[in-house]
Amino acid sequence: MTSHQAVPHARRRWWPSGRWTLRELPAGAVVFVLAAEAVAVGAVVAGVLAAPVPDGADLLLAALLTVVAGAHTELSRNAERIAETRFVNMTSVWTFSAALLLPAPVATAVVLAVYTHLFLRVSHPAGTPVHRHLFSTTTVVLAVHAVAVVSLLVPAGPATSVREAVVVLVALPVYACVNTLLVVSVLRLTRPGSRFLPLLLGGEILLELATLSLGGLVAVIIAHTSPWLVLLAVLPLAVLEQTTLVRQLETQVDTDAKTGLLNPAAWRWRGRRLLERCRRTDRAAAVLILDLDHFKGVNDRYGHLAGDDVLQAVAGVLTAEIRDHDLAGRFGGEEFVVALGGLRPDDVVFGRAREVAERIRRSVAALDVPTSTAGRISGLSVSVGVAASPDHGDDLDTLLAAADAALYEAKHAGRNQVRVRHSEPAPQGEPAAPPFGLSCGT
Repeated sequence: MTSHQAVPHARRRWWPSGRWTLRELPAGAVVFVLAAEAVAVGAVVAGVLAAPVPDGADLLLAALLTVVAGAHTELSRNAERIAETRFVNMTSVWTFSAALLLPAPVATAVVLAVYTHLFLRVSHPAGTPVHRHLFSTTTVVLAVHAVAVVSLLVPAGPATSVREAVVVLVALPVYACVNTLLVVSVLRLTRPGSRFLPLLLGGEILLELATLSLGGLVAVIIAHTSPWLVLLAVLPLAVLEQTTLVRQLETQVDTDAKTGLLNPAAWRWRGRRLLERCRRTDRAAAVLILDLDHFKGVNDRYGHLAGDDVLQAVAGVLTAEIRDHDLAGRFGGEEFVVALGGLRPDDVVFGRAREVAERIRRSVAALDVPTSTAGRISGLSVSVGVAASPDHGDDLDTLLAAADAALYEAKHAGRNQVRVRHSEPAPQGEPAAPPFGLSCGT
C-alpha cells in the first residue's frame, strides 16, 4: 500500500486538490511524516549494526528479486497510462518476499532499489513529489523491519515447516498493519474529520492482503525450490494488475472530474438502487437539490479557476455532511444533488433530511476558500430544495421534480435557505412552527 497512489473515489479525494507538497500539509502531518522517516533511518542503522555480513547467496537472491520487481514494474507501466493514480502497489509481492527470506538490511536494500526504479519510471513522470514517494518507501522499510522482528520472536522448533508457516502467517498481517496504518494515519492528518474505516476500505485492503499472500507463496517457492522459478510469477502478476484497473476505470467513468462527486448518470443509477432498497426495507428516502447562489458572479469576478476551487470546496462540504452510504453528485454548473436513504418515514421532512440540508447550508456559508489565482473567497451561500418519499413520490424522477420545485421557491424567497416542496400539516392542537424559524413549503 502506498501513499503516493490513490484510488479515485466517486465521492472523496484522498489528498487535497493538486499534488500536495510538504509545506502545504498540516503541521501534525508534517511531524508524523518526518517522525516515521526518522524511525525508519534508526531501524536501518540498528539492523546494519546487529546483522551479520550477508553471504553470497543472500546477495544473489536480493539481486534476483530486484531485477524481477523491475521487470514487473516495466510490464505494468501501461496500467499507469490507463489509471493516473492507484493506491495498491503490487510490488509488495517482492518486498514481502524479501522481508521473509533475507536479513533486514539486505531486504531494505531491495526495497530501496525497487522504489528508486519505481520513482524514476512511474512516479516522477506522473509528477509525484520526491518527499511523497519517500514516505511510501519509508512505510515499506518499516514493514520489512517489523517482519524481521516477527522472525526473531517465533521460536525455532523440531518442525521447521511449521515454524515457516507460522512466520509467514504472522508476518503477513504485521506487514499489512504497519504499512496500512502509517498511510491511513497521514491521510487522516491531511484530511481533518476523515474517518478511519472509509479510508481503510477505500484503500483496497483486500487487494493488499491478496498481494501479500502471493508474496508469501513466492517466498515459500524460493525457499524450497530454485529461486529462478520466481520468474514464472512475473507475467501472471502483470496480467492480474491489469485486471485490477477495471474498478478504477468504472470509478473514473462515474466521477465528475472537477469535484470528485458522482456525475449525473452515475448518481441517477445509484439513486434508483437506493430507492429500491428503501422500498424493500420500509424506509424512506430524501432528495436534496442545491444551487450555489450568484455563482456566475464568482466566475466573472475571480475567474473560472477560482470558481473551480469553490466547486471543490462545496463538494467537500457535501461529503463531510452526509453518511457514507448516501449519494452526492454534481448535475452540472453550480448545481449539486444529494440522496439520503434509510430514513424513518415519520422523520423525513422535519427531521433528518431538513437537518442535513441546514447543516450543508450553514457549512457553505462558513466557507473561506483558498484559491491559487484570487486569494481567499468567502461570503458564499446555497439554496436547497428538499423532497422525500413517500410524500412526494416513490420514483427518482418525481422526487427530483419536487425538490427542484422547492429549490425554485428557495431562490425566489431570497436565496440562502432550505425549502421543502410540500410541508406536512402540523399535528392537531399544536401551532405550525417549523424548525429553525424558517418558512417551509409554499
